Amino acid sequence: MSGAGRLRPIVPDWPAPRRVRAAVSTRTGGASLGPWRSLNLADHVADDGEAVARNRARLRKELELPEEPRWLVQRHGARVAEAEAGSAPGGAPADGIVARAPGAVCAVLAADCMPVLLCDRDATVVAALHAGWRGVAAGIVEAGVRAVGAAPGALMAWLGPAIGPERFEVGPDVRDAILAGDPGGGGAFGPSGRPGRQRADLERIVRRRLARCGVGSVHGGGRCTASDPARFFSHRRDGVTGRMAALVWLD
Repeated sequence: MSGAGRLRPIVPDWPAPRRVRAAVSTRTGGASLGPWRSLNLADHVADDGEAVARNRARLRKELELPEEPRWLVQRHGARVAEAEAGSAPGGAPADGIVARAPGAVCAVLAADCMPVLLCDRDATVVAALHAGWRGVAAGIVEAGVRAVGAAPGALMAWLGPAIGPERFEVGPDVRDAILAGDPGGGGAFGPSGRPGRQRADLERIVRRRLARCGVGSVHGGGRCTASDPARFFSHRRDGVTGRMAALVWLD
């Protein structure tokens, strides 16, 4: 499929205030071809640059975004950038972004890593985090909650599509890196049937991290990118592939 298809974004089902707007793209409705077909929104995965630009323009138009999203240079780390309305659109090396002004669109790209969207109950701040296992081990969830600045009990989170436990097989190095920051989180890992490998439940890991930060209102989850090739890009499944975007902003 090229540009002829419809965008079919996921609209988060969470009790966010009306001023909080959010969406997650799927892989349908874009102009990219080959392994990036069709709504690839990443400009770092060897896709045609003109196709990516068309995809980003179409996303902005279809979602009626007030400004160009702040596209980050994601490093699987724990740095969180700040967005301001009317500022230059992105380019910061970070794996999270916070906005307090209406119109500034926070965005993270993912294709198996978990997008985490945050807002407060008074709709004064929003954030988007890129939470793969490396970012979680580095502390991106904790850094994101701190950067938002609101009391954790006043926050709510929504978890986007990510690789599910039936498809996420890891070695002891990954387990050790995750448990170094959460020694009680061993229940998120289980046998895979292969020696030296375990299944990892990324959603459960992220939920635990949010709970440890004091964020009790957590929604979403349950969508496995690796199990749905018609709808989602998956790096683990396909290797060379595109990226979806998770976006949140204040009206």
